[in-house]
Amino acid sequence: MASTELGQALKNWRNRVTPEAVGFPVGLQRRVPGLRREELAMLAGISVDYVVRLEQGRATAPSEQVVEALARALRLSSAEREHLFVLSGLQPPGPDRVPTHLTPSVQRLVDRLHGTPVAVFDATWTLLTANPCYTALMGDPSAWRGHERNAVWRNFHGLSERVRHTPESRHALLTALVADLRSATGRYPADPRLKRLVADLRESSDLFVELWDSGVAGHHEASRKTIDHPQVGPVTLDCDVLSVAGSDLRIMVYTAEPGTEDAERLELVSVVGIQNLVGGQDATTGVT
Repeated sequence: MASTELGQALKNWRNRVTPEAVGFPVGLQRRVPGLRREELAMLAGISVDYVVRLEQGRATAPSEQVVEALARALRLSSAEREHLFVLSGLQPPGPDRVPTHLTPSVQRLVDRLHGTPVAVFDATWTLLTANPCYTALMGDPSAWRGHERNAVWRNFHGLSERVRHTPESRHALLTALVADLRSATGRYPADPRLKRLVADLRESSDLFVELWDSGVAGHHEASRKTIDHPQVGPVTLDCDVLSVAGSDLRIMVYTAEPGTEDAERLELVSVVGIQNLVGGQDATTGVT
């Protein structure tokens, strides 16, 4: 019964989310009032087949990470998110866990900044959501799994390829990320995912161990970055990190000075991203 209720709830929530609300192109022929299963799968970072099995009641035990991702993709309220956890047979996370729920105000901000690259991270620098413009600029994160979604892990393992760095700027970034992660362990000492992330980083990176054991302090702040885009070329942008009081989220926003060549290139990045998205839909009647 629970799996049937879970599947019906997911369908109902999917049908009420409009494509334009999540940044998808409108005007294409659609057979459903809300999101396609392919679109929900892309937003949540899971396979289309798994969405189908969840809605049909053939998948009965989604992980906590999948439930969190679905709640964000479906724009669920706090009460609806808790209900989704219960339907999935899970206990909703308590205050001792790193917050991953996007508040309605943060979600509206991400949804409305269509031409501005925006991404939201939790206190451990794990990517929670990104708008299409950010995806067009930095690459599609929908296939990233586990630690691959964590910016600390990606930077220590050379997975962040588009941002240019000097040896000095890279060391400064890694130091700031370690300091942020250390601060998070102080606020959420019982969080199992945070503990596992730190343990795996210590196991896999000597530099992380060196910085962690040195007791570095500070936090990741605003900076100016050059992103080497594979189609548009280098784009130099201001990167600001905004903290959300009460939810411990990090909003990363990339902007260009108006009237500059970088502003023109950023606009082109957004156009290219939309064209790629539309092209994927035309080719597969969904999102790829």
